[in-house]
Amino acid sequence: MTPRLTADFWVRAYLARLRLADIPAFVTAKGDATAGTVLVKCATLDGQARAWHRSFNLMTGERAWVVLAEGAEADVDGAVARQRRFDPDLWVIEIEDRQGRTLLDEPGLSE
Repeated sequence: MTPRLTADFWVRAYLARLRLADIPAFVTAKGDATAGTVLVKCATLDGQARAWHRSFNLMTGERAWVVLAEGAEADVDGAVARQRRFDPDLWVIEIEDRQGRTLLDEPGLSE
């Protein structure tokens, strides 16, 4: 099994990469520092948003970012709130970018 980074370390590294790309991002919910899962929400500042969470494929052993919710920002916020109620250890990172950039498809973040 491949060693995994702690959630806190991953979040700090991700926020640093977003800052380097001039993409505003904020931690709106802090989860468990060691084993918390991470949810990323991107608001495009036009009333729309999309949220992703990590998914694990049991057949291949691969991890990937999967869309949890998309559409009106209020609806996406509702989906995020439901996830928080289900998982109190969940980290939530909110990005504000008109172009919808998250960098989640970049090496080191995509897998």
